[in-house]
Amino acid sequence: MTERVFTQTFGVVGAIIEKDGKFLLVKEGDHNKAAYGKWNQPAGWIDLEEDIISAVKREVSEETGYDFVPKNILGIYILVKKEGENIHHAVKIIFIGDISENKVRKLEDDISEARWFTPEEIENMGLDILRDLDIKTEIADYLSGKKYSLELLTHTIQK
Repeated sequence: MTERVFTQTFGVVGAIIEKDGKFLLVKEGDHNKAAYGKWNQPAGWIDLEEDIISAVKREVSEETGYDFVPKNILGIYILVKKEGENIHHAVKIIFIGDISENKVRKLEDDISEARWFTPEEIENMGLDILRDLDIKTEIADYLSGKKYSLELLTHTIQK
């Protein structure tokens, strides 16, 4: 894995996954990270040279155990967080789509649990429980019917 550097803007992919009116969140399980014990959407950094669709499929599978088929882009979100002297500036491409009926793999070590929540439960979460508040905006956008075609994405590797 490539070293993570926070001195520049970085790319993240994530998913808002809904089933029967509930949304799938994952609990951060890495004791060494500030987000430990907080709920998050399945999400993570885009690896160098990685196709964005492949990245979101990988991240959702690693963090939920389900295969993920992206159907649309929900939106592109900017999240700037100040943690002490550090500033994290993420550009988040958030997808909506379908997951496999059954889990196909175990959760990655840095995720302790995956669970379904109602929109009301998520709306009532503060930063003591929820990793990032932009998840609330993303769920509101999903519920309003917002979505964009995957054709917005173009992937070129120039060598």
